[in-house]
Amino acid sequence: MSKYNTGLILSGGGARGFAHLGAIKALEEHQIIPGIVSGVSAGAIVGAFYADGYSPEEILEMFVEKRIFSLIRFSVPRNGFLKMPGIRELIQHYLRAKTFKELSKPLVITVSNLNLGKVEYLTSGKLQDAIIASSSIPVLFEPHRIGEYDYIDGGVFDVLPVKPIQEQCHKLIGININPHYDYKKISGIIRVAEWSFYLRILASVDESLSDCDMAIEPRKLDGYGIFDVGKAREMFDIGYEETIKVLENQPVLTSTLVASGK
Repeated sequence: MSKYNTGLILSGGGARGFAHLGAIKALEEHQIIPGIVSGVSAGAIVGAFYADGYSPEEILEMFVEKRIFSLIRFSVPRNGFLKMPGIRELIQHYLRAKTFKELSKPLVITVSNLNLGKVEYLTSGKLQDAIIASSSIPVLFEPHRIGEYDYIDGGVFDVLPVKPIQEQCHKLIGININPHYDYKKISGIIRVAEWSFYLRILASVDESLSDCDMAIEPRKLDGYGIFDVGKAREMFDIGYEETIKVLENQPVLTSTLVASGK
């Protein structure tokens, strides 16, 4: 027997993670409350604050008000080009839970062990370390050290982490914020690095979505970049509208997802 009625899987995707928030708002309006969340990169950030008891709107306002992504800064190229003190600041000051155990909802965060070359699914320990590690896009960001290993973005191996919660849930909802689209103009080292990583993760997302009972892919995110934080509210609305559409088009499945979370 499954431990949870509904599990929610949140993909990576940089600033497009604001679409996750809109999607969660739509799910909650339909009384669909996931019992467990699995997230990677941007999905890990959203998942952590959501599992900590914040509403989608509260998380949106928190990021927009603090202009977190604008605090990302360049560093001398060694292991990465960018640092993200803004994300650290947000976690330190606003995430009430400091460890996985303190969260109000179970959470799994996907990271990539750079030294061992394998994926890891974290469910215990310090949240800040797990979130930063999961969000450290290779080349763009410095790897994050946890213990004796260096970690990078979990999306390198698993951009839509269904596997760690698949056997625990009766139904799965997967949200992919990396729509398939053609990039017409790619220029600049940061954009090239971003696009190269994007192509890598697209190769694995379709298989993961096929394992979900409900798949949500906001196609209108086409063209939004991983640093387009200035368009946060637009992406929030896109995630909300697409999820409403999916829910209304699948009334029978939607009714089976309505539960208290377990």
